[in-house]
Amino acid sequence: MAIDGLIILDPAGRPIIQSSYTTYPAAYPLLHIEALNNALAKAPREGSVDPVIYVGELSCSSACCHVEVGGMRFVATISGDVDPLIAFAFLDAFIEILHDYFGIVSVATLKDNFDIVYQLLEETLDSSGHPLTTSPNALSDIVLSPSLISKLLASVSPATPGVPSARQGGYGAFTSPIPWRKAGVRHNHNEILFDVVEEMRGIVGNNVFGKIESNAKLSGTPDLTLTFTNPNVMTECAFHPCVRLQKWTRDNALSFVPPEGRFVLAEYQYRPPQSALISNVPIPLSLKANMDMGEFGGTFALTLTSRLIKVMENLELIFYLGEDATSAQCTLSSAGSSVGSVGSADGSWAFNSRTKTLRWEILNMRSSGSWILRGSWTSKIKAPRPAHAFQIRFEIPSYSFSSLKVDQLRLSSETYKMYKGVRMRSKGSIEWRW
Repeated sequence: MAIDGLIILDPAGRPIIQSSYTTYPAAYPLLHIEALNNALAKAPREGSVDPVIYVGELSCSSACCHVEVGGMRFVATISGDVDPLIAFAFLDAFIEILHDYFGIVSVATLKDNFDIVYQLLEETLDSSGHPLTTSPNALSDIVLSPSLISKLLASVSPATPGVPSARQGGYGAFTSPIPWRKAGVRHNHNEILFDVVEEMRGIVGNNVFGKIESNAKLSGTPDLTLTFTNPNVMTECAFHPCVRLQKWTRDNALSFVPPEGRFVLAEYQYRPPQSALISNVPIPLSLKANMDMGEFGGTFALTLTSRLIKVMENLELIFYLGEDATSAQCTLSSAGSSVGSVGSADGSWAFNSRTKTLRWEILNMRSSGSWILRGSWTSKIKAPRPAHAFQIRFEIPSYSFSSLKVDQLRLSSETYKMYKGVRMRSKGSIEWRW
């Protein structure tokens, strides 16, 4: 099961860079680009295009899987009996690599670093379409980052004797016996930091998915063992290749030699104990929606109330008003005091005439506080058809839905002392129907 190739399109649907497609007809990538552009043009609104688009102009069954990043479309073409999830997993990994290399992924960034992007594409996907090297640590030795290339060009000339070229430096990635870690790493200050990030996703029931994001700056070849006080809350786990699976199966401990820099140590799903109810993972807010549908529009009153003692941050509520919506007018209030018709430091609203959505944002939602959005909208048709669901997103710093707690982190094979840090962070993505 392989991926035919990768194509990156600019916001206008024109290719920026693509795989070589040497074993396919010249029109093969063009047909997939045309199929995607036609689907986007026919879509009633942004975001309504199927993520997998069938391409019927070819003799063999073919499709393109696409995701949108920074206005661009990253397209993976597949044919035959290939699971689209493989293509999406590769797209996610490749986009994450671009973020590691360039920070912001945009059209200008990719065009300015065309050679680096092409090298990354060649190293991450082999000629037969199988994902090859997707570890940022291994890639950093094979493909030099823009900042490192600039430093080399500024400090030495190409003819300087004794200075390895970029291609010569690439062989360093294969000198370490551990594929995900460089050889001979040294730090003056040794530290490893863990961010336990949990996200609640809910429509009718609610599920919590978590991941342990790590940032290691440790010298030598450190062998670490991370234990938890309540590892039983972690189910359906997926680990970084550095984790010894037998140790986790036997002792519920994460034993690993970490890569250098940032990586995701583990991903998991939280489920309450069998004796507990799903209400043990409560949604941290409540929404009361009063909707009144009329001719050529409607009115609404939305009340958001926090159920936590902690502050929620960057709360966002999105309401799709229908493809025929023309305008919206709203008034915000908080704890009984008017906040204004446009917004304040506590909250703001905006109507997007292109996507036909109303966006309500609250930067800091205090504990047990209530926020009210009252308003109306107009429509070109007599019987408006808004979505019967609100999309709500939020963040909660220093909070864990699962109450997962780290017991200890032990270091072996090295004698130095290291700084250890653990930070909890939770996010939510809720579809609230009315």
